[in-house]
Amino acid sequence: MKIGLLSDTHTKKGRSQKAIDHLKSQGAEFLIHAGDIVKPEILEQLKNSGLRYVAVYGNNDAGLIEHHTRYNLVQEPHYFKLGGVSFKLMHLPFYMNADAEVIIFGHTHVFECDFKNRTLFLNPGEVCARDKPFSSCAMLETTDTNLTVTHYSRAVGNDVFEERHYIFERS
Repeated sequence: MKIGLLSDTHTKKGRSQKAIDHLKSQGAEFLIHAGDIVKPEILEQLKNSGLRYVAVYGNNDAGLIEHHTRYNLVQEPHYFKLGGVSFKLMHLPFYMNADAEVIIFGHTHVFECDFKNRTLFLNPGEVCARDKPFSSCAMLETTDTNLTVTHYSRAVGNDVFEERHYIFERS
């Protein structure tokens, strides 16, 4: 299963739409947003993507509470299973204990991909390009034997995404 990951879109609707479109073009079957959505229009982009999705509240998302029932918004930490893999989704990296196979988080605006003690800790980085001159997102592909992460980054003003791959063996 291919799972598109994005986080920290903040107010950047154009950049978030480019990330969603790119993840879909790469075969994403599900989207996960790791918080700091900020604008209801970005929730609408997720909903209009045609893909199933889940999004967690970030520390800048208090204004979205009125939209809770309209969109698939969850509070952290949120546990779920997808494609035979157990996930924990959060925005703030406060619950970093290895109590799921994949831990997805945001907040730091930095891509992170660490595999420790059979747990993948994954932050797709920032879509908003606030702290760096590029926008990033990621794809997680799960199989019975591997977890494959592709990190996509796109320089602001450029439509071409560069990619790096990481492969981890599931036990």
